[in-house]
Amino acid sequence: MKEKVQAALDKVRVNLQADGGDAELVDVSDDGVVRVRLKGACHGCPMSQMTLKRGIERAIKAEVPEVKEVVAVD
Repeated sequence: MKEKVQAALDKVRVNLQADGGDAELVDVSDDGVVRVRLKGACHGCPMSQMTLKRGIERAIKAEVPEVKEVVAVD
């Protein structure tokens, strides 16, 4: 599942990088929780939670339905 999540995240990263941000896959747990680290302009951005849930999480869940949630870690 981790490879599928990475592939889905890579598709979204292009948009993040265009705005000076990025996201790194940290972990995919057996219970479907994906942990990502927001980097660059995304780290500390007031809109980062919306980007995480409406952008990154939505895209990953569309490609990998087994994913239950995407959370940010430091």
